[in-house]
Amino acid sequence: MSCNVTLVTIKNVSVVSTGTVSIHPEHVLASGKPLYWWVMTSRRWTAPRPINVYVIEHENGLVLFDTGQDRASVTDPRYFPGGPTGLFYKRLARFEIGEDQTLTARLAAQGHDIADVRTAIISHLHQDHIGGLRELTHADIMVSAQEWASLHEPRPEMRGLLRDHIELPGLRPRHPEFRPVPGIAPFTEGHDLFGDGSLVLVPTPGHTPGSMSLLVRRPGRDPLLMVGDLTYDDHLLREGRLPGVGEEEGLRASTALVNEFRRRNPGVTILAAHDPRAAAALAAVESTAHASR
Repeated sequence: MSCNVTLVTIKNVSVVSTGTVSIHPEHVLASGKPLYWWVMTSRRWTAPRPINVYVIEHENGLVLFDTGQDRASVTDPRYFPGGPTGLFYKRLARFEIGEDQTLTARLAAQGHDIADVRTAIISHLHQDHIGGLRELTHADIMVSAQEWASLHEPRPEMRGLLRDHIELPGLRPRHPEFRPVPGIAPFTEGHDLFGDGSLVLVPTPGHTPGSMSLLVRRPGRDPLLMVGDLTYDDHLLREGRLPGVGEEEGLRASTALVNEFRRRNPGVTILAAHDPRAAAALAAVESTAHASR
């Protein structure tokens, strides 16, 4: 793969987890049942899965891909809506988030000050990806225009969008401008975050209409592709098997794109938000690179 990266601008890539989430097996792998049916009736839960935030040390500042889950969601009884909508959220996921698992605390454990975060990229606006926004009003927040517009469509809460925790005073949302970018085929367009080719956002709709992924490129290195909730396990994505949340046609098309990118770049590491194997996969890639320097 030709990286088309002008300089070595990324020092390191790592991951922190803002707690864990248990979901239904039908969430991980589509069962053919209607979403609201299995959410309300399934009695099975997965083992706890990470709520990953990817941390990129770029020469232009610290960049995050997603921001995790807000600890207030497990401490504040008013965090979620009431009534039937609140019951839906209770049935959708079970969170465990300790005092030391806020975004600020997890970054500090890595030696980072949250004030150093320049940009936070939001793959999509579901609750377990926007939880750190209250801690990031100083940063640029990259979210697709289509995803942001969906906040103002009818009944956003029933689509996993909690406007009170997203449209925050002082927040600085920015929308990527997708256009042709060299070297990212089969993706036909992307947004080069800093203009140096190192961080390129690509549309991967399906889980939500405005979902995005992030391609991380470094000279002489295999790429990383952070895919949000396009999948919950990379081995399922590799097999073309779809998760149970999202629009099937979009999920299938984006899955095919990612797998074609994988075919063209067999060394790529795919990093999903809740894949239990993602942290180890990333650590292996980074340790190998550091050892070879």
